[in-house]
Amino acid sequence: MPGGIADGSSHSGRITVSSEREEMKNGNTSNPAGHRYGKVAVLMGGSSAERVISLETGRAVHAALCRRGVDAYALDAREDVIEQLLQGKFDRAFIALHGRGGEDGVIQGALETLAIPYTGSGVLGSALAMDKVRSKTIWQQQGLMTPVFIEVSSEQELHRAAEQIGLPLMVKPIHEGSSCGASKVAELSDIQSAWHTASQYDDGIMAEQWLTGREYTAAILGQEVLPLILLETPHAFYDYRAKYEVDSTRYICPCGLDTEREDEVRTVALQAFNAVGASGWGRVDLFVDEAGETSLIEVNTVPGMTGHSLVPMAAIQAGIEFDTLVLRILETSLEQRIEMEAATA
Repeated sequence: MPGGIADGSSHSGRITVSSEREEMKNGNTSNPAGHRYGKVAVLMGGSSAERVISLETGRAVHAALCRRGVDAYALDAREDVIEQLLQGKFDRAFIALHGRGGEDGVIQGALETLAIPYTGSGVLGSALAMDKVRSKTIWQQQGLMTPVFIEVSSEQELHRAAEQIGLPLMVKPIHEGSSCGASKVAELSDIQSAWHTASQYDDGIMAEQWLTGREYTAAILGQEVLPLILLETPHAFYDYRAKYEVDSTRYICPCGLDTEREDEVRTVALQAFNAVGASGWGRVDLFVDEAGETSLIEVNTVPGMTGHSLVPMAAIQAGIEFDTLVLRILETSLEQRIEMEAATA
């Protein structure tokens, strides 16, 4: 099997490029398609709050690439990731990092400095999508609906925001994903706890209008919006546990909207994705209220690729099996190579 193997024996969960000469040379000569990508680093793990999920995503992606004959190597993107990339002499990178350091433009900027093409959104699109306040501001400027929000810098400001927005409301870190640090505030007595929870993850915190209606997610591959998925959870909202730890969450695809209405929602999702400069692949989370209005929540530029993940579910509905999906995402690094070469020409 091509590529390096994740070492599960380390208590730190560390993954390194295999140093075995045989593995470094190994490739599937019976599959010429795999060779067009060269040597691929699958960047996973990192040090964000979403590290555990990123490791799951990275391992699934690495396994899929190896099955397709790609010379892929699993790298844990910790402090020495630049050194690992330089030593490995990689031709491109598949970014499987979630959260800070992976979805916020940091690793993208490092890879551009090293002239290594990578999957997904560029530096600006990644940074804007990761920043909930800036992405929502852009949507508002373009006439796209998103819940009312207020950025707050203290517990006292959160109290004032609750008075302005009204209860219930959501409190979220501005620069986190997977609902890390997010809380529902149903009563004023919940504010202290919500502030404490969010501030453990980020210095930037926002209060957001609570939405009623149905929550959907739109997976995007290139400029194609895959079938919508309706999310249903018995939890107060689609929180970290509902996403990754319990089996009570329901994922409904086809989503139940009529064709015309689903196409309208998918169009809005693509507009939101493009508005923040995202590219390659990703996911847009949104609500459709009882009046049929679509309200945008956030863009994920490196969505999960685990057993609970939504992009693979939507892809299956569209007739794209997992390994093919992974290869199509890897293809976005080829497009990025063309752009990088054009910029330096």
